[in-house]
Amino acid sequence: MLEQLTGHEDPHPIYERLRAQGPLTHDGGTWLTTSHPLANRILRDRRFGVRLSDGSYPSNGSLLPESFLEQDPPDHTRLRRIAMPAFSPKKIDEYRTRVEKVAESLLDKDEFDLIADFAAPLPISVISDLLGIPDADTAEFADYGALVAASFDSGVTQEMANANDKVLALFDRLITQRRRTPGDDVISSLVAAEAEQKLTAQEMLGTLVLLLVAGFETTVNLIGNGTRALLDHPAQWKLFKARPELASAVVEETLRWAPPVQMTSRIAHEQVDEIGKDEWVTLLIGAANRDPEVYPEAHKFDVMRVHKPEHLAFSSGIHYCLGATLARMEGEVAFRALARRMPELRQTGPVTFRESVVIRGMRSFPVSRS
Repeated sequence: MLEQLTGHEDPHPIYERLRAQGPLTHDGGTWLTTSHPLANRILRDRRFGVRLSDGSYPSNGSLLPESFLEQDPPDHTRLRRIAMPAFSPKKIDEYRTRVEKVAESLLDKDEFDLIADFAAPLPISVISDLLGIPDADTAEFADYGALVAASFDSGVTQEMANANDKVLALFDRLITQRRRTPGDDVISSLVAAEAEQKLTAQEMLGTLVLLLVAGFETTVNLIGNGTRALLDHPAQWKLFKARPELASAVVEETLRWAPPVQMTSRIAHEQVDEIGKDEWVTLLIGAANRDPEVYPEAHKFDVMRVHKPEHLAFSSGIHYCLGATLARMEGEVAFRALARRMPELRQTGPVTFRESVVIRGMRSFPVSRS
């Protein structure tokens, strides 16, 4: 049934048909769950991992170097710990002023594409700054992020391979420069960790690519999905414009109602109830975030909603998104800027959706300030 989801404006009717089959069902060779409590429990259960029980990683044909996202403990723990300081709340707070300035500078048009002209350039600017990427090299990153997301579903294309080669070459060049002249950026901190033999050169490259893609992809779709939700719900948009302090609530409800990442998978390392050793479980985050047993009026977009328990848009357990604080801050800044600068914002044409099952977002979203 999952193959029916590609490019869907609204995947929830399919999710609801799966939900009707129970909290755990078998479909197309994998277990599926739409249940928030069960998905949360599996994400936190150390009997499940992202690798097979023998430690091998089932290849998906990706060109991306492996990162801690594809690792189980202890390697996951070691590599994540090295990257964590760059995403501390204190560090993210230092970026807020820069994000506000970038957001303001992007909102100087009367008619524009919200994705290409605002939602994509904002996080690319921020993650490039955080990683220490020169301004001259940031232009290719938005295309690269989109190509990586497409590869999750359609596999690797020649275009993707070419973009991947360019980005890896760029990181190789920057790593060489930081070895000679360290700076105050993530690449320099990883180079220092490599010198102390805390990670290998390949692990450093994998970490940088992960941070680049994750730091871009989630935020682009958070901003796009949230803006569309607000414009499609005029009462919510009016409420937010009157009370801009609700920006963080808009972020959280968007992440619940239309999470950028719709699903993730885990592999059982031993028999767990019906799930056999080395069997896959696909956790339908988009469905779990609208579990009616957890959220009253689950399909309603409501920025005043109390989020208890927390949604699963950033996963849960040891793989909880490292960049969650950054994405939340960027989303808050973006929504506030739109409400203040463009209170009469409106959609001016049809949106186009990403052809993806894993990622929920738009390719284009034409809007006007009045």
